[in-house]
Amino acid sequence: MSLSIRIIPCLDVTDGRVVKGVNFTDLVDAGDPVEMASLYNSEGADELTFLDISASSSDRETTLDVVRKTAEQVFIPLTVGGGIRTVEDVDRLLRAGADKVSINTSAIARPELIAEIADRFGSQVLVISIDARRARTESGFEVTTHGGRQSAGLDALAWVQKACELGAGEILLNSMDADGTRAGYDIGMITAVRAISKVPLIASGGAGSLEDFAAALDAGADALLAASVFHFGVHRISDVKNYLSGQGYSIRTNATL
Repeated sequence: MSLSIRIIPCLDVTDGRVVKGVNFTDLVDAGDPVEMASLYNSEGADELTFLDISASSSDRETTLDVVRKTAEQVFIPLTVGGGIRTVEDVDRLLRAGADKVSINTSAIARPELIAEIADRFGSQVLVISIDARRARTESGFEVTTHGGRQSAGLDALAWVQKACELGAGEILLNSMDADGTRAGYDIGMITAVRAISKVPLIASGGAGSLEDFAAALDAGADALLAASVFHFGVHRISDVKNYLSGQGYSIRTNATL
């Protein structure tokens, strides 16, 4: 792999607080997003993803104020998602300090939004977030929406292909079956998506042991997103980077490591 691996903490935010649960349920408070963003920036995170997980389901916009405050604290690429429905929403987030945006439910509802964002801002700012789970579809995986609570009626691999054709710059692939379990990334899902997509692939859902991170890379992930293992002190970012470096992976070094 020519580019260095990216380690990306994910802040799932609702009502201005970072939360984490298992399979998007039984959420517990994990802290203040601005404080946590600053901590992860200093600990050597390569990027940061901020997802307002209640924005789509409760039909409200992402909290721009929190995004601004977070952006002021971090000096690494910041991806923001949640409640983005229009090109104007993207413009507001980029002006608030986001480097990239992540869309999910709105892209499924209106796929042409992908092309509209890519055409105006470039594919490099657009991450397509896909909450997928194992199901009886052609590929064996289906897309879900609204925090995994609803089936989108889409085969996950078919949706990946369509999103890439429309201009997706990256795919954030979150396994709803593995989310928050710390039982390992869904290797079969990562392998299947990697086989049909050339855009950068971010693996999400299930990180537990250090070996889990390496397994996802071996399956074809370009970046590794995790939440609970970082939020609750199971691993520090430096632990993951040092382990992967020792295994021969190309890791971005940071002065704080």
